[in-house]
Amino acid sequence: MERVYKVIELVGTSTESWEKAAAAAVERAAESLRDLRIAEVVELDMQLEDGKVQVYRAKVKVSFKYEGKD
Repeated sequence: MERVYKVIELVGTSTESWEKAAAAAVERAAESLRDLRIAEVVELDMQLEDGKVQVYRAKVKVSFKYEGKD
């Protein structure tokens, strides 16, 4: 049986770390999407204020099983 997966891109944020930012994106996606398969961190950046890190941001691609009409 062949399967199809959809990939979406999310941005998670955290005031503590990139790891927590990436985890936040995946955890939030898991609240509304079923059968998550792979999460790939594709970009990391930081939001700055007065030369100090305020927020860590992680851009994450998440794939999940596509459930279209059979």
